[in-house]
Amino acid sequence: MMTNMDEAKGLLKPEERLDSLHRKNYQIIQNVNKFCFGMDAVLLSGFARVNPGERVLDLGTGTGIIPILLEAKTEGKHFTGLEIQAESADMAKRSIRINHLEDKIDIVVGDIKEASSVFGLASFDVVTSNPPYMNYHHGLVNPDQAKAIARHEILCTLEDVIREACRVLKPNGRFYMVHRPFRLVEILNTLSTYKLEPKRLKLVHPYVDKEPNMVLIECLKGGRSRLTVEAPLIVYQKPNVYTDEIYDIYGY
Repeated sequence: MMTNMDEAKGLLKPEERLDSLHRKNYQIIQNVNKFCFGMDAVLLSGFARVNPGERVLDLGTGTGIIPILLEAKTEGKHFTGLEIQAESADMAKRSIRINHLEDKIDIVVGDIKEASSVFGLASFDVVTSNPPYMNYHHGLVNPDQAKAIARHEILCTLEDVIREACRVLKPNGRFYMVHRPFRLVEILNTLSTYKLEPKRLKLVHPYVDKEPNMVLIECLKGGRSRLTVEAPLIVYQKPNVYTDEIYDIYGY
C-alpha cells in the first residue's frame, strides 16, 4: 500500500475523501456529493464465502467496495468489478491503486446486461451483487443521476442481474446478493427461473424488535433444493451502538 499519505491524497479530486476500511489498512475514495457505499455492501462482504484460488465478479461494483473488502477478507485468486458509471469506476480504479491491488482487482466499465458477453460464459466461481433495490413503483427517483442509478432499476432490473450472474457462473458456482425483504418472493421466483438454488438466507434487522430491512442470500448454480435460514443479524443494540457481530464484520 501507499505509505506516503501525500501521494495517496494526490489521487483525490477536490470533492472526494479517503476513508479507512479497517481491513489491512485499506482505504477507499468516496465522493461526498455522490452515492457512497453503505452498510449493505459491508454486510454482503461478510456474508459471501470465497475459497482459496477462486475468481470473483461483482456486478454493479460502484466505487469497488465489495472487491476490495473481499480481497482483504478472503484468499480468492482474483476479483473483478463491473460498473456502468465511468465516474464511479474511475474512483474504484484509483482506490485500487492507492491500496496497491492492481494485480488482484480489475475494474471494467460495462453494462450488467452484457456481462456474459464481456466476460464469457462460466468464467467465475463466485458472483456478488448489491443491485438497485427499487423499481419505478417504489418511491421517488432521486434527481441526482448517480444516486438514482444506484437505487432504482433504471439501467438494469433484478432479472438482468440474476440472469447474467447465472450465465457467468461456472457449474456449482455461488451467487451472493443483498436486497430488500419486501421483494423476497420476486427474488426467489427469479432465482428459480435461472436455476440458481437458494442455499443460505439471513435477514438483517435494525433492532431486535424491528422488522428486517435487508436480506442476504447465497445461491448455488444447479444446486438441489435445500435452504438454511440462518439466525438473524441485528445491527444496533441501542441507538448509535452496533452489536458485536456488526463490529466484527466491519473489522473494528
